[in-house]
Amino acid sequence: MLGRDVFFDSLKAHGVTRMFGNPGTTESPLLDHLADHPELEYIVALYEAVAVGAASFYAQATGKTGIVSLHVAPGLGNGLGMIFNGLKANAPMIITAGQQDTRMLLRGPVLSHDLAAMAAPVTKWSTQVQTADDMADIMRRAFKIANDPPYGPVFVALPINVMEQQTQNAAVTAGPLFRAPRPDADALGQMAAMLSAAKSPAIVAGDDIARAGATDALLALAEKLGAAVWVEGIRAQMPLPNRHPLMKGVLPLERKHIAATLSGYDCVLLLGGPFFEEVWFDDASPFPAGLKVLQIEESAAQLARDNSLTLGAVGGMKPSLEELVKAVSPDANAAKARCAALAESKSNERSSQIARAERASARRPMAVSLAMETLGAALPADAVVVEEAITAAPDLNRSINLPGPGSYYAGRGGGIGQGLAGAIGVAVGKPDKQVICVSGDGSAMYSIQALWTAAHHNLNIVFVILSNTEYRILKHNIDNYRNRFSVESNRGYTHMDLEGPDLRFVDMARGMGVKAEAVGEPAEFTAALERAFAADGPSLIQVAIEGKA
Repeated sequence: MLGRDVFFDSLKAHGVTRMFGNPGTTESPLLDHLADHPELEYIVALYEAVAVGAASFYAQATGKTGIVSLHVAPGLGNGLGMIFNGLKANAPMIITAGQQDTRMLLRGPVLSHDLAAMAAPVTKWSTQVQTADDMADIMRRAFKIANDPPYGPVFVALPINVMEQQTQNAAVTAGPLFRAPRPDADALGQMAAMLSAAKSPAIVAGDDIARAGATDALLALAEKLGAAVWVEGIRAQMPLPNRHPLMKGVLPLERKHIAATLSGYDCVLLLGGPFFEEVWFDDASPFPAGLKVLQIEESAAQLARDNSLTLGAVGGMKPSLEELVKAVSPDANAAKARCAALAESKSNERSSQIARAERASARRPMAVSLAMETLGAALPADAVVVEEAITAAPDLNRSINLPGPGSYYAGRGGGIGQGLAGAIGVAVGKPDKQVICVSGDGSAMYSIQALWTAAHHNLNIVFVILSNTEYRILKHNIDNYRNRFSVESNRGYTHMDLEGPDLRFVDMARGMGVKAEAVGEPAEFTAALERAFAADGPSLIQVAIEGKA
């Protein structure tokens, strides 16, 4: 058999049915033989970053390993930003790139470079297959490493001549691997005692709750304790329903503000996340003095990585929480009272958001709150939201019902352009769902080629582009910078407006085969959404919203 046969057999042995890619010459052994593997669907992207972003979100939406085929050094370079985002999101991926014939690498042929070195800083493992005899073991190890907690991307360079070499080493898997260990019993007992004694407990739920299917156990623990539940400011998934009575919302992105938010609690349990991705430096702890800080992680690498703990333990999310539910014994009456108070607060929060949108109902361009309430009212009950709304994200979270894992996906790492590309991966992974991608106009331009892929594969996506003709988040960050560094300025915001010419997303979408229309009124938005949901294939709606005052 040939190296390429082992490569394809490895994908099949690991249950791979989709590959995302952008074709190139050094991928000829792969592309020319795709027809021999009808079990493998190739999702075509016009730009490497779109292929990687789609594979990352596909992995998050399905729990399967995302497979990507890129093209030599420039193609890999184009994809590095999205690989970084996938690393931050703990997305299990195997990124490959065709390499030039190893017999001429010393001569520096066109497009060649040390691909493994290029990818190493943003992957868990990066290597090049040197001989066909190594293909089986490298692919086995790549799948294992990508799926070892914390999950993440792996890179494998595939030289064109190695793909055509003979080998006797057939494809093999690592076998069934059980990676969710039971936590240490003593540690769990101590945690249960501290949580039971807490007068005001809180939980911060990370993405691993959703990945592990541990939402029910999390909610059982929170309800038994009467604990408020928070999620991280930047997250890839929705670990619990955003309208659950105990769900408080999203933590801030700076340490001092996180500490202020947690100041009303005496014990906090961190579950399954990096805790925390920050935006601005604060010379402070994210935890107020006297707060007992507990943490459970599926990987020792994330346990107490950035902060000291009162107590930490390694354990699978689901078994750990199921054991904790049994072990805690809070004052039942006090816990019930806390649950009631949290439920009342949640109800008031929803009423406040509705009132906020009503107060803004006359403003044009539309206020973000009004646009998000309009969108939330029109969404099908089982819709899946892919979000890169950035400054509109707080309103989206308050206005749209997100019923927990599987209903919401977003990007980590901070690199923009993930929304449109990610929607491709989610739609491929969930073909029976209506996918709605909500993106800012600036972010959309980083991966606008994704529209062609959506049309080419006739994917069930409605792209909602919030158009305020500016990089609004950068304007907020300029204000933050000036304030933090005492920069006195009466200047405006240099190079942060997207006008002259305006971005005509309707024209761009139609040029790539996507139905599109622009709206500026809530009634127009509702009608456009109804048409888009009823149509076959992808649609785009450009929504005019107000910018930064």
